[in-house]
Amino acid sequence: MTTASEVEEQRRRLAMHIGELGLQIRTANCLEGEGIYTVHDLLRQTPGKLLSISNFGDKSLEEVYAALEKIGFHRRTAT
Repeated sequence: MTTASEVEEQRRRLAMHIGELGLQIRTANCLEGEGIYTVHDLLRQTPGKLLSISNFGDKSLEEVYAALEKIGFHRRTAT
């Protein structure tokens, strides 16, 4: 069962500005240029959509995934 404090913590993490993730400025600028400002916005993007952003490549994608994992969001793995 999820507690109220766990729900609030999840909301806080989703509302975090991407600038709080410690991303390189270039990566953050690419995301913001596409209207991706919060962790919630970021989690709604597919890897393909992110990779279609100009100047956003595999290295940027891995940086984003690593930053998300640090705050408790993990990639789904195929089973």
